[in-house]
Amino acid sequence: MQTTTQPIDKAILRSIRSRPPASVFAARHFADLGSQDAVRKALSRLVKAGKIRRIRRGLYDLPRSNPIIGQTAPDIMATVRALMDGSHAQWQFTGAYAANALGLSDQVPAKVIILTDGVPRRVALGKLMLVFRRAAPRNLLGAGTRAGLVIQALRYLHGSPDMPKHVAKLKKDLDARTKKDLAALTPKLPAWMRPLAQQITQI
Repeated sequence: MQTTTQPIDKAILRSIRSRPPASVFAARHFADLGSQDAVRKALSRLVKAGKIRRIRRGLYDLPRSNPIIGQTAPDIMATVRALMDGSHAQWQFTGAYAANALGLSDQVPAKVIILTDGVPRRVALGKLMLVFRRAAPRNLLGAGTRAGLVIQALRYLHGSPDMPKHVAKLKKDLDARTKKDLAALTPKLPAWMRPLAQQITQI
């Protein structure tokens, strides 16, 4: 493996290691460390040296190891945040992924649907496909927040015989900020979802 020796490489590594685990980053996140060209070349050297991983063109993360499965896959939520960073578009996970992210389903979808008021597109991450679909504002309540994730999970699980169990789990697991955000959005929810949200947020 190639050894990292240049100061900018070391500075980028320090910056990466100071970020939360599973963070995903792009060259623009290191604009204070050097010119765009210098940062891109440094990232390329770090990939070749095995210090960081290129997820797709322009996106990177710090590989994490797991004693059972080896190197873990890139964090989906962090990847989407990095893709949408700077776009000014709203976005929200939906469907099976929303339910899975909240621990309400064991299903891990091969295709993750993200609603957005931005440009629709498809992004391949290895075998996983991220599909950005254009959505009306009413379907983007709480966009980009954990409360929005709850709304989408409830929508996906609508009609499930296990809904009381899901509601009880959300009531137990959700933090106070998410419950407060969900309570504020409750009057705007579909009529069938409001009682569920009220059960989740009631003290």
